[in-house]
Amino acid sequence: MYNGPEQGHHFLHHLEDELSDKKINCDFAIAAPFVTLPFIMPHDHGSKKGLDLDLAAQNFHYEKEGAFTGEVSLPMLEQLGIRYGIIGHSERRQYFNETDHTVNLKLKACLNSSIIPIMAFGESLKEFEDNKTISVIERQLKEGLAGIKKGQIERVILAYEPIWAIGTGKTATAKQAQDTIKKARGIIAELFDKSIASKIRIQYGGSVKPENIKELMEQEDIDGALVGGASLDVKSFVKLLTYDQN
Repeated sequence: MYNGPEQGHHFLHHLEDELSDKKINCDFAIAAPFVTLPFIMPHDHGSKKGLDLDLAAQNFHYEKEGAFTGEVSLPMLEQLGIRYGIIGHSERRQYFNETDHTVNLKLKACLNSSIIPIMAFGESLKEFEDNKTISVIERQLKEGLAGIKKGQIERVILAYEPIWAIGTGKTATAKQAQDTIKKARGIIAELFDKSIASKIRIQYGGSVKPENIKELMEQEDIDGALVGGASLDVKSFVKLLTYDQN
């Protein structure tokens, strides 16, 4: 919950300036608050350099419309041209009663839209300390992906987010993140098949910053990052996008 329309608009133009002489070798998107999304569309807001920027929603409702005051639907996001939608972020689970069941409902709804789902999963600090990480992520993946067909799963991006590393400054070591994501990939292989498991994109999220991005991205099973605080500053964000060039 950072950066309203005014700050988002400023961020966009600052980002354009910073990227004007750089080559980006990765896919990336900005998941801004709902009110900010319309203000960071380059072609609608005087993009000087034609920045190719994908946008993501931090959350959405699984129903297309209805008496759900305060909620935002997938068709609304489609009208904005949003490319990705985050489902089950650890803060949504921790503070806003998101459950494996609602994650599953949102995932199914998203797969019936043009928006690409990013489904988050991860354990709490107590679960981590009690050595329950694998059983927790296995439950979250199985229940979150229940009823999803082989032909659909390849559209899903997964994001491992240990709750104990979100906004705390604590970060899973690269080896911890790799080991857990490798296990998650094995669970996907069991639920679907090895070919799908090898193709599906699994990100790591949890206090990712310019100082640790390179080591994380060097891990065999980590395909990207879901970044929080380190993406709020333009220069920091650019360092993340160009980690392979430093």
